[in-house]
Amino acid sequence: MTTALLVIDLQRGNFGLTDKPYAGDAVLSRSADLLVRARARGIPIFHVRHDGGAGDPLERGTPGWDIDSAVAPQDREPIIDKDRCSAFVGTDLHERLHSQSIDRLVIAGMQTEYCIDTTCRAARDLGYAVTLVSDGHTTFDTPELSGAQIVAHHNLTLQRGGFVDLFEAAQIIF
Repeated sequence: MTTALLVIDLQRGNFGLTDKPYAGDAVLSRSADLLVRARARGIPIFHVRHDGGAGDPLERGTPGWDIDSAVAPQDREPIIDKDRCSAFVGTDLHERLHSQSIDRLVIAGMQTEYCIDTTCRAARDLGYAVTLVSDGHTTFDTPELSGAQIVAHHNLTLQRGGFVDLFEAAQIIF
């Protein structure tokens, strides 16, 4: 299998001063380590960046739009800009992956219940083998559930539903 690393929405606007994602610093650190290891092995890397629209912390052209410096693209690593939860809808990601004969994706990033979940399911529907980094995605607490509960729930449902294989960042081998 030809593998690519897909790092989703790890943008400055998701790491605000008041509303911090669950284990956000750890997810950034693990994602940075995955990038280092993928680069060392020559694995294709795709960064995904979300445009939340006017007034959103991820609004295009604002400081929050930028990918966090801990996981910033290097050299010619492509950035896929999107305005929906799926990294595939309205983008050329599928075509780029297909042109490189990529058939397996390792996915990390945020936000668990939106862009991570949707992209994992869409990738599987498109025929990709998907490895979700179980400790490499995050979200925010909600009034109903903590970020930890949301991450645990999605890890369980995506794996049991057959959409992903689940591995911790330290277990990922490129």
